[in-house]
Parts: sequence; structure tokens; C-alpha cells
Amino acid sequence: MGNRVKNHFENEAQEYDEIIIKLIPYYKEMIHAIVAAIPFSSNKEIDVMDLGCGTGTISLAVREKYSLAKFTMVDIAENMIRIAQQKLGITTQSIHADFNDFNFDKQHDVIISSLALHHLETDADKQLFYNKIYKALKKDGIFINGDVVKAQTEQLQETFIEEWVNYMKRSVDIREIEEKWLPNYYAEDRPISLMNHLAMLEKSGFKDIDVIWKYYGFSVYKGSK
Repeated sequence: MGNRVKNHFENEAQEYDEIIIKLIPYYKEMIHAIVAAIPFSSNKEIDVMDLGCGTGTISLAVREKYSLAKFTMVDIAENMIRIAQQKLGITTQSIHADFNDFNFDKQHDVIISSLALHHLETDADKQLFYNKIYKALKKDGIFINGDVVKAQTEQLQETFIEEWVNYMKRSVDIREIEEKWLPNYYAEDRPISLMNHLAMLEKSGFKDIDVIWKYYGFSVYKGSK
């Protein structure tokens, strides 16, 4: 994913939980959608991998419903992993790794990710990673992703950006948006359309592909093995 992305998240780890609420529209709804889509009984001892775990917020929400779940958290930023471990406990396995050269070493019941896979540079990189995710799921396992998505047309993409900016303006100064967050988006993010994501999941072998939640340029979608 490159040093720029890594440094960005290393430097902002301490403030990440506060920042994310201001930047990502209805982030709590996104988290709820991810957790709600997990199909297993709440008393099942599921094995969960969190790709791009950040500060562990998504995994923590999963654990609130699945108290017996075991977690493996992966992130490019060591500072993020350290905070995530503090939230979930030191018994949680953590892996410091870049998705570009990360290989799964076992299979999981659930693989979740949020606001991470859009950093993969190319469509080929994304497809390869979906292939890896599929192989890393147990039979009847599920992959759920909450992420930035791009519109099908440039005209609609302008609307997506406009609505995102309008949301940020509720709690972020417009100068900060224009000088920091929009430039970061164009420099670091490589989103593709939701329809392309779903097609990639199908190509990787996923079944029962569906969209759980969407707000303009942000979406939660899933596929099962």
C-alpha cells in the first residue's frame, strides 16, 4: 500500500476513533450493518479475521454480540494494532502486514474489513486479494466489507464527493477538508464501483453476494463461501 498510507495511519492512530466519526458518514450504521450480516448464532465460537483492523472498533462490536469469538487482526500500522490490542485484550492475535504481500495461514468463519481494501492500487490487486480471502474462508464462511466505493459515472461520482463533503462540513472546517482530507483521498484511495466489487466477488467464487448498506460513496457488501 506504500509508505504514504502507512505513515498516515501510524501518525493518526491516537486520534483515529475521533476522526473517523467526523469523516465517514454514518459510521456507526456501517458497523452495525457489518455485525448484523454475520449469520452465525451468537453463542457460536467463531474465528474472525479483521483485515485493516485500525483501532479494533469493528472487532469490538463483533465481540459484543459474539462473546466466544476469537480474533486475528491485521493492519499495516503498528500503532493501530497496539490500540486494537488494548481494546480487545492481549490474547487477540495481531499481524503487522501490508495487504500487497500478505498471505493467509489458516481458514476463518468470518473475514471482515472496513475502509481498507480501497487502498489496493489496481483492479488486479483487488481481484487477487479477493481470491485469497475466498480461499481463507471455511465452508459456509462469510466475507463482509465496509468501504469506499466509486460511482459508475463521473457525473454521479461528483455527487458522491459533494455529499461526502457536506457530511464532513457538519464537524470539520471546510479549509481542513479542502487542504487535507480531499487531497488525501485523491492521493491514497483507489476506489472502484460497487458493481465491480460484486463482479470480482463472483469471479473469486463467492455465492449469496449482496449489498447490506449504502450511502452514496460508502457501502457494506458481502459474499459467502
